[in-house]
Amino acid sequence: MAKTQWVSHLLNRGADDDLWAVSSASVTRGQLRGAVAEFEERFRNQGIGEGSSVLLRMTPSFTYTQVLLALWCRGAQVVLVDFRLKPAEYAPLVRQVRPQYLVAAADTGGPVAGFRQESDFTVRQLPDGRPAVDGIRLVQFSSGSSGRPKVIGRPADSVLAEIDRHAALPGIPGADDRMMLLNSVMHNMGLVSGVLHALASGATLIIPPTPRPAEVVRLMAATGTTAVYGTPVHYDLLSRVADRPRLPALRLAVSGGERVPQETYENFRARFGLPISPVYGLTEIGLIAGDLSGTSVPPQLGLPVPGAEVKVVDEELYVRMDRSPYLYGEYADRYTDGWLRTFDRVRQDPATGVLSMLGRADSLAVIGGLKVDLTEVENVLLAHEGVTEAVVTHQGVIEAFVGADLAVGADELTVWCRERLSPVKVPRRFHITRLLPRNSMGKLIRDRALLRGRALSESPSRAQGDR
Repeated sequence: MAKTQWVSHLLNRGADDDLWAVSSASVTRGQLRGAVAEFEERFRNQGIGEGSSVLLRMTPSFTYTQVLLALWCRGAQVVLVDFRLKPAEYAPLVRQVRPQYLVAAADTGGPVAGFRQESDFTVRQLPDGRPAVDGIRLVQFSSGSSGRPKVIGRPADSVLAEIDRHAALPGIPGADDRMMLLNSVMHNMGLVSGVLHALASGATLIIPPTPRPAEVVRLMAATGTTAVYGTPVHYDLLSRVADRPRLPALRLAVSGGERVPQETYENFRARFGLPISPVYGLTEIGLIAGDLSGTSVPPQLGLPVPGAEVKVVDEELYVRMDRSPYLYGEYADRYTDGWLRTFDRVRQDPATGVLSMLGRADSLAVIGGLKVDLTEVENVLLAHEGVTEAVVTHQGVIEAFVGADLAVGADELTVWCRERLSPVKVPRRFHITRLLPRNSMGKLIRDRALLRGRALSESPSRAQGDR
């Protein structure tokens, strides 16, 4: 497939009057194609073409999606950066990738809640920009939950292969479905599982203009939503909506990004009458496993999807890839002899092949010669009725950062852990706040320095010392 035409076959599917997407207003496929052609001409006049590297940082909107598709039609390599990042987070990423062009929101007043129908943007050429890496069309950053984000580059073939893996997953939304997307379109699940899969399959994309859960549920009813894509946080919030309308068309709820807590799974099923179906993937390659049948329950992830080759070595998952996904020579130790080390600990059922999540390989700590799985400690804390979030780290001692009710104290959690864990696993320090910090993808931050900074900024009575 020609380098500048790899996305054209997605854009050209369907008739002009076919509905493409709905937010505060509807957009047809013909309107989408017209907008992409208009932006493509604008970028041509700006000098953007095959081999150009472009950093895209815009507010979530249909314009954002149209701009991205237009840049790809021009043959550009597009670096996606979340609009919500603070300057201290954003500037190092720009220095790291050194794009030739910056396509950015014209209104720089700060983060925007919700999704816009349209948004203005500016195009600026940057000095000393670095041209595109050969063959790479999509550049994203890891979630950055710990350490410096990884720069991940994907060629067109990788993205197209992921779209094919989606199409082969039983139960995936098709042409008759109306898919509500709660994931950010700036990140892989929202972009590929949502926007690009809907383009390929003919499904209608529905993106709420507001994140307010009650409004989201009302839009689900008004549009006859048949499938919803989100994260565990989304499903937790939806489960709390009172007096929700009937949703007779809703048949599928898909979650990715992180493991679904058992309580969230059970609450959503009780309120909406259907289970949350898991999908699992990595920014480096996209969709790897999933189960949309409703039979997998946490911590099960489902079977590897057709087209994904995996192996489990010492309870750690490896994925076959044709090339290292990491740009600029970093993180080379994660990719060896065609296999990407995920650092995710899983168990694969020898009879069925179903994968179940155990935790992270880098969550293992050696204490007194014994291996301690910090995920186990987190799960014990989360079982406490007053605890909503928990991150456990180890650097010399086990330290727990807990999002909890104001009435919960360190002494109470110490007793709780001692009753359920061997002494070597009990945290020596507890930092208790109302909410733990999350990154732009909604995942809990796991960097110890950032967590300690948040804890110390709270009232001294809430940051508890050594036990």
